[in-house]
Amino acid sequence: MGKFTFKLPDIGEGIAEAEIVAWHVKVGDRIEEDGKIADVMTDKATVEMESPVSGTILSVAGEEGDMIAIGSPLVVIEVEGEEPGEASDAPGASTGSAQAEVVEEARITELETAPPPAPATPPQTLTPAQAELVEAAPQLAPHSKVLASPAVRARASDLGIDLAQVKPAEDGRIRHADLDAFLAYNAAGGFRAAGAKGVDQTVKVMGLRRRIAENMAASKRSIPHFSYVEECDVTALEEMRAQLNSAPLRQAQGERIRLTMLPLLISAICRTLPDFPMLNARYDDEAGVVQRFGAVHLGMATQTDGGLMVPVIRDAQDRNLWQLASEIVRLAEAARKGTATSAELSGSTLTITSLGPLGGVATTPVINRPEVAIIGPNRIVERPMFVPDGMGGERIEKRKLMNISISCDHRVVDGWDAASFVQALKRLIETPVLLLAD
Repeated sequence: MGKFTFKLPDIGEGIAEAEIVAWHVKVGDRIEEDGKIADVMTDKATVEMESPVSGTILSVAGEEGDMIAIGSPLVVIEVEGEEPGEASDAPGASTGSAQAEVVEEARITELETAPPPAPATPPQTLTPAQAELVEAAPQLAPHSKVLASPAVRARASDLGIDLAQVKPAEDGRIRHADLDAFLAYNAAGGFRAAGAKGVDQTVKVMGLRRRIAENMAASKRSIPHFSYVEECDVTALEEMRAQLNSAPLRQAQGERIRLTMLPLLISAICRTLPDFPMLNARYDDEAGVVQRFGAVHLGMATQTDGGLMVPVIRDAQDRNLWQLASEIVRLAEAARKGTATSAELSGSTLTITSLGPLGGVATTPVINRPEVAIIGPNRIVERPMFVPDGMGGERIEKRKLMNISISCDHRVVDGWDAASFVQALKRLIETPVLLLAD
């Protein structure tokens, strides 16, 4: 038998370290050649590490969330074919007794630090009232998909409870707390308490969530934010959107394109920005230089299961409404599936962030550093408004209204510039036919 040390390779992005975001193996596991070892994250992407050899995992470099330097050992694998301590034929393997001592020390450390086994749950004695309720409860056929630990199953058996009758509080697995709630529910005659007790959790901040935390902290720490909010009447814009969606407009492939509000807003932003170049910019703090861009590479804040990601619509100013709609769908799907490339997640010059129907009345979004501004459309609401009646007077109409929020870097953008930009954007939004003009 021999030992092969797999070191974290240079991923080719000029980085010095990476974060372990997921282990696919643990000590004692058997792994085959090309099997997944771990997922590591750099500043740009998550990369899967695969084993070049088959064998048994002897030690791993750390826990999920730990940082590991490029070139340092990630795992040590026991491979067949040589005596312990001898060199392995596997490329890059460590040799000599020093490696054996490191492995042995790691195994001893794991044994010393392993948590003690949880004590068995003591049997519970039912009160006469609870015993009658359990006995009187309808006995359902056992459910083949009930998930529960052996201790929970044993306790349920002692209590005479069919687990198929117990509704788990989370993730589909029945726990002791669920048995307690089942007993309390029946003892109360079928009425539950006003609220269920939650589960205390300690969640390690790692992976994408760590990157978000670091970036947001750096943005708020170094950028003096200010926000400006204006109300826009989007009644005409919504009517035009409905008309465009009902027209026989199709992609070259023949698929129907449905426009949402977002491509219309992006088109309006791109048409307004040329008069406000200070907003389509990036600020280099260290060099003290502001770089203004002619092209609009628009970041699109997208919520994913792992956290907020910002894929980039390249040259948004050159795309029509339907091209923008297609690119929005493509990038959002890539971000949520984790298939977005580094190029698609970097290089934005301005960001738009929208919570859709959850948008609220107004938002104060945090700037996507090193950009100098971020725009946040809010929820559309219907309210009565005074509008001209065409005869010199006014009448009350139901209108669709939406607030536009913008946050800016006050080191680069003045309040007058931000307010002037939003007012120009408002005029275009409230006269949407201009979006289709050359």
